[in-house]
Amino acid sequence: MKILYITMLSFILNFTANCQENKNSFNYVVKANIKKYNLESNLAFENKDSEKGQILFDSLVSNHLIGTTFEDYTLKGFDKKKIKLSSFKKPLFILTYASWCIPSKGEIPALNKLAQKYAKDVQFVMLFWDKKHSVKKIARKFSHNITVCYANESYKNDANIVANLKHTLGFPTSYFLDQNLKVVNIKRGGAQPDKKSTYVKAYTMNYNAFREGLGSLLIDKNITKEQLTTN
Repeated sequence: MKILYITMLSFILNFTANCQENKNSFNYVVKANIKKYNLESNLAFENKDSEKGQILFDSLVSNHLIGTTFEDYTLKGFDKKKIKLSSFKKPLFILTYASWCIPSKGEIPALNKLAQKYAKDVQFVMLFWDKKHSVKKIARKFSHNITVCYANESYKNDANIVANLKHTLGFPTSYFLDQNLKVVNIKRGGAQPDKKSTYVKAYTMNYNAFREGLGSLLIDKNITKEQLTTN
């Protein structure tokens, strides 16, 4: 009877710990808040109020998602067949995209430059919501410092990551995670320069937009503000 009691107590404690851990997971928290966010965001979109839409997104991130923990997803990469997020052993910058979305002017060069500059401190990952053959052409445009991966509903074992990331916050979306996969920040993709912007202006806008997010990861690396703002 004593052995049974100890076994049951151990089970209860483990179950309670798992419940608490799950409540702090990104998946749990985003699902708990996404319905209300979508209702308000869709209304802002219908009213063509992009400023309100951004405020709603920033509020969801700052009030609920920062501090949650990502699942240790297994991604499909071109160089390696399977890559677990935890295998990178350093902070992560994950940008979700799709091949049918045309990157803004200067966006890929800006990412390549940042990846070259901060590769020792941050792992850059481009995650496309595509099948492998659809990503091959655009994947060649990214620096070797950026790990290009892909996931699609039709692929085995991809349903979970697609549901938790693509079908919640959409894309392009930038996720900034520490080395323990804890969410430090989440932002939309790069900048959105207008069609009249010169290449230099568009490149600079994108560079600064992505670098701002990276700043939250680089603080723990003792990188000074002066170093961070040097191109």
